[in-house]
Amino acid sequence: MTTRTDMTETPLIEGRDDLLSVFSGGEKPRERWLIGTEHEKFVYRTADHRAPSWDEPGGIRDLLVGLTEFGWKPVEEGGKIIALSGSDGTISLEPAGQFELSGAALSNLHQTCAEAGRHLDQVKAIGDRLGLGFLGLGMWPDKTRSELPVMPKGRYEIMLRHMPRVGSLGLDMMLRTCTIQVNLDYASEADMVKKFRVGLALQPVATALFANSPLTEGKPNGFKSFRSHIWEDTDPARTGMLPFVFEDGFGYERYCDYALDVPMYFVFRDGRYLDASGKSFRDFLDGRLDILPGEKPRLSDWVDHLSTAFPEVRLKSFLEMRGADGGRWGRICALPALWVGLLYADGALDAAWDRVKHWTIEERESLRHAVPRQALEAPVPGGGTMRDLAGQVLDIATAGLTQRAALNGAGDNEGGFLDPLREVVASGMTFADRLLERYHGEWQGDVRHVYDEFSF
Repeated sequence: MTTRTDMTETPLIEGRDDLLSVFSGGEKPRERWLIGTEHEKFVYRTADHRAPSWDEPGGIRDLLVGLTEFGWKPVEEGGKIIALSGSDGTISLEPAGQFELSGAALSNLHQTCAEAGRHLDQVKAIGDRLGLGFLGLGMWPDKTRSELPVMPKGRYEIMLRHMPRVGSLGLDMMLRTCTIQVNLDYASEADMVKKFRVGLALQPVATALFANSPLTEGKPNGFKSFRSHIWEDTDPARTGMLPFVFEDGFGYERYCDYALDVPMYFVFRDGRYLDASGKSFRDFLDGRLDILPGEKPRLSDWVDHLSTAFPEVRLKSFLEMRGADGGRWGRICALPALWVGLLYADGALDAAWDRVKHWTIEERESLRHAVPRQALEAPVPGGGTMRDLAGQVLDIATAGLTQRAALNGAGDNEGGFLDPLREVVASGMTFADRLLERYHGEWQGDVRHVYDEFSF
C-alpha cells in the first residue's frame, strides 16, 4: 500500500479539472513508457518461523535500519522509521510487516529483473545477520491473524478498525497476503481505456498463472489463490472488476466519478492520519468534511484517496495490474513481462482485445469468481479452460516482447522472462499445485517444510 515519502504541500483543489489532471497528467509518448514493479514478501524468524514485530531486537525496524548501509534513506512517521527511499524506488511495510519494494520506473525488463535481484541480495544480507528469512507466497501458509504483528503506520490503524464493518476477509487481505504488481503507462485517454479493458478482462489469467496461496493455518484451504478470493469479500465499494470500464464513453471522467463514490479512509495532516472512514470525498470538496470543517482538499489528498480503491486494475497517473499472488524471484520478473508484452506493443494489445472484447459482464464476473478456486481448470467464455486461454495469452505476450526488441548485452529480448509461466501452462501445474503436491506427499502434511523450499 502507498507510503508517503514526499511531504511537500500541494495546491488546493479548485475544481473537477484538478481531479482529472492526475489521470491526464500520466499521458506519455511511447518512447517515455516505463515499467514500475512492486513485490512483497513475508518476513520470518529463521529460528522459529515467527513473524517479527517492528520494535523487537532484530525485527522489522532493525531490518530497515540495516538496509541504510546500501544507501537507502529513512522515511519516518511519528518519529518511527516505516519506509526507505532510494534509487531503486521505495521499500515499505504492509500492515503485518510484509516487506515491499516499489521499484523505480525503468525502461525494460532486464533492468527490472536486475533491480529485483539487487533488492533481494540486500535484504538477505541484512536478514542473515538478524536471523530473518523471506518467504515468497501469496498468503501466510501457517499464521493466524492473532499471531501477526501490526506495523506503526497510522493509516493501518484506521483500516484495521474499518475492515470488519465492510467484509469478512479484509483483515486477512491486510495481514496475511502478498502480491506482485506492475505499473504501466498510457499515451492518451483512448490508450488508457483500451489497456484498462484488456487488463481487467485478462486479470484472471494472471491470477491463475501466479496462483500461490493454497494453504491457510497449516492446511489446504480449497483454493489455488486464496489471496484472490479474499478480495471478493473485503469491501465491495472499492474492489472488483468494474463493469463500467467496458461501457461506451468510459474515460477519465467516469473513473473520477467512481473514485469519488469510494468511501474515504483518512486524511493526512501535520504528520498524522485522521480517521475519515466511510466519509465522502464529495463532501470534502465542498468543505463539508466534519473532521476538517470548512477545509477543502489538496491535490495530495486526492492522490491519497485514489490509493484506497482496490479494483483488479487501478488507475492513478498510470495503470496498476493487481491480480497476481506473491512469489519468488523468477515470478517477480515474469509478472511485468506478461503485462508489458500484452500492453506495450500495438499488435499485441489489438490481439488481446480481440480475444476478450465479445465477453459479457456476466462472463467476466464468472471467470473472475472461478479462477481463485480452479485456476487453470476454470472454464472460459466461448469454451475451453483457463489453461487454453493462458497459452494463447502467453503467445500474444511473447509476440509483443519480440516486437519491443529490448535487448540485453547478450542480444536476448525480454521474452525469456515468461519462461516460468510457459512451464505452468505446459505442465498444467500452477505454483499452488506444486505446493499442494509437496504438502500431501513428501511433507506428509507438515507445513513447516515450506520455509525450506519457498523462501528466497
